[in-house]
Amino acid sequence: MIFGSFAEIGAGQEVARWFLRVGGASGTVAKTISAYDKEVSDQLYGSGTRYVSRQRLQAMLESEWNQLLAQLEATRGANTRFFAFVDTISAKNYSGTNDCHGWMGLRFLRQPGDEPSDIILHINLMDPTNVQQQEAVGILGVNMIYAAYHAPPSPEEVLAGFVEDLGLERVEIDFLEWSGPAFAHWDKDEVHALLVVGGYAEAVVFPADNQHTPPNEVLYKRALVLAPGRFDSVTSLHAALIQNTLAQLPCEELQESKGGLGLFCLSASDSTAPDGKVSAQEISQRVAMLQKLGYGVMLFQAQELYKMSAFASRYTKSRIHFAIGLSVLLRILQDSYQELAGELLEGLALLFRQNVRLIVYPMTIEELRGRVFAEQFTGWRWEETDGMVSADDLHPAGALDSLYQYLLQSEFILAAKA
Repeated sequence: MIFGSFAEIGAGQEVARWFLRVGGASGTVAKTISAYDKEVSDQLYGSGTRYVSRQRLQAMLESEWNQLLAQLEATRGANTRFFAFVDTISAKNYSGTNDCHGWMGLRFLRQPGDEPSDIILHINLMDPTNVQQQEAVGILGVNMIYAAYHAPPSPEEVLAGFVEDLGLERVEIDFLEWSGPAFAHWDKDEVHALLVVGGYAEAVVFPADNQHTPPNEVLYKRALVLAPGRFDSVTSLHAALIQNTLAQLPCEELQESKGGLGLFCLSASDSTAPDGKVSAQEISQRVAMLQKLGYGVMLFQAQELYKMSAFASRYTKSRIHFAIGLSVLLRILQDSYQELAGELLEGLALLFRQNVRLIVYPMTIEELRGRVFAEQFTGWRWEETDGMVSADDLHPAGALDSLYQYLLQSEFILAAKA
């Protein structure tokens, strides 16, 4: 009753192999194919696209689906729930120098004769060896087909089915696209946020135009300006942080990269929430408010800047500029970093080793006093100029001030002007 074809490129035929291995494959498998040769692949699916890309995956999906229906719909269509599973993967190469990622897609019928539904994933393979990555692709593909037919239709349960027997240490899902009746009630932004809130990805991107794209494509070789915050409320001043910092990027950085890109940064972690996380619905609301300011949003599991910069550095070697207010700087220096053996020193070392600069914008004296009181920070001193306090005017308590002055003089921390 469930019958379809498999087309896999780049990590063996690991999904089809499971069905062939367990027996009874003729009841499920109509065809398997693996077009590894580029000329063969071009002849089957068309030329002109990268081989590990959404465009190539969709060309594969269309070709395999049309061929399946042309061959079998007349004889089996009344009683069969057809599917076409495809993937194109860049698993770890011999020298270990490539980006280990890929695209997986499934077109299927929930009931015979229905309109088809599609689901497409972008994945990052985290295992250290090619063999382990192939195994992870096989498990994820089997889970994907099973969940499409048997999981309840909620995104939480479908995603949980996808990663059964896997985890973030093996596979990340950082992009998900769908269409068709099986997913009629899914909300685009909430599901995208769920990838992080549910632990399926370390980070996802919501571009300003809301055309969701995997982080590796958005961040690739860009000079980044990242503006982190909670953003419980949003004003034009938040956009000014990014705009002003982008305008100050050195020409050589822009020339050596693919240009500047500004993004707001949100964290799904919230120590005040009952389960320690912000809900996907609340995140999607904050994202929508921030996108109205003209910039995209990157959502992270973590809230530490050193983890954000480490993630972004996967995809760009250009300098990362954090555009922050003075209160964020206070939290960075006040954090105990208890998850690190070296605590504050290790936290700062991890942050600045990634070719990072903090561009710190000033605050009014009233705002600063309010934040220091609310956060119960002690021992801080500052001078004010015309009612404003800048990073140059700030002095942490005790010996930390010597380290802070070093970071200022070395220009790891730069005081921006209002």
